[in-house]
Amino acid sequence: MAALPSSSRLHPSPAFHRLLLLAAWLSALLTGGGSSAAGLGRGSGEGNISSSSYRRSLLNNGLGHTPQMGWNSWNRFQCNISETLIKQTADAMVSSGLAALGYKYINLDDCWAELNRDSQGNMVPRASTFPSGIKALADYVHRKGLKLGGVDYLKYDNCENTGTSPKTRYPVMSKALLNSGRAIFFSLCEWGQEDPATWAPSIGNSWRTTGDIQDNWNRQDFHCTLYIVTSNADQNDRWASYARPGSWNDPDMLEVGNGGMTTEEYRSHFSIWALVKAPLLIGCDVRSIDKVTFGLLANKEVISVNQDKLGVQGKKVKKYGDLEVWAGPLTAKRVAVVLWNRGSSQAKITAYWIDIGLKSSTVVDARDLWAHRTLLSVNRQISAMVDSHACKMYILTPRR
Repeated sequence: MAALPSSSRLHPSPAFHRLLLLAAWLSALLTGGGSSAAGLGRGSGEGNISSSSYRRSLLNNGLGHTPQMGWNSWNRFQCNISETLIKQTADAMVSSGLAALGYKYINLDDCWAELNRDSQGNMVPRASTFPSGIKALADYVHRKGLKLGGVDYLKYDNCENTGTSPKTRYPVMSKALLNSGRAIFFSLCEWGQEDPATWAPSIGNSWRTTGDIQDNWNRQDFHCTLYIVTSNADQNDRWASYARPGSWNDPDMLEVGNGGMTTEEYRSHFSIWALVKAPLLIGCDVRSIDKVTFGLLANKEVISVNQDKLGVQGKKVKKYGDLEVWAGPLTAKRVAVVLWNRGSSQAKITAYWIDIGLKSSTVVDARDLWAHRTLLSVNRQISAMVDSHACKMYILTPRR
């Protein structure tokens, strides 16, 4: 993601100057980048800034027709990153089969740059951890058929922001990226402080609606605000109507596999993120991923909900205390449904057709996306016993 590094934040220059310097740095990386960089994304319409295949009416960079998928370094490694780690991660994404499922971005977050810029004011890769430079790393990742955050994707974070409003800073970067001559996915990250869903669709491809996620279900801390899975889902839900192809709400990256929650909690986390068309950015160490974690992240049926071309964000449609029904429309008049038990004991949850946008007379086949089996000729409602902190996820397909 190549967020502005902590090292550069220690000596911030004026906001606009910093933006233009970063844009110049990006352009310099891409100039003379060779065939591996120039050919990235061929055939998909996403690597060519002039392609109209997925052209949006507002931010015309041709990217993000479905939510972005990939990996980000921060949740697991924070500042402990290196070019060796990034190369090994790219290797593992391909060899595990995750890349083939759509996880394409390999995103550097913070801590990749030296403390000081060069004499021209450009950011410089840290010599001790990225001795070959970003260009060589990008070429390596591109040869794997993947994309590198920093060259193909920019996360513009909000740290050390000098007090300038994101509404002033972010449009400058958006224009600079569009003028770079390359399609670069623009991920805005101002933590939802100024309701970016109301103004960011014309500027970027996704925007954070929450603070930084924690690998925790619902721990409370009376001394500070904790952005946990459940609260991030709720905050993100407020802005569901603003999401659409090319413009996505972002409740932050996935914590699946980092060890702070149970398997069922991670299943709920992944299911809700998929339903609400959130970016699916893996945050664990994929080099040593276990079978359970892989099984969650590699569920093709759940991923298909996230990547559905209709591009409508699912939302919370019914709440009975800690028992919730989340749902959203899919292509071909289908409906995705999650029955989510946020309570402390097993309970029965029911989704009624009237609450999820189906006519009461509709008869559906209900595909259980985690059990991988289909319930035939279901009418009026669907119910299930759901364990504590667990969920059931279905695609309902009307019968002809």
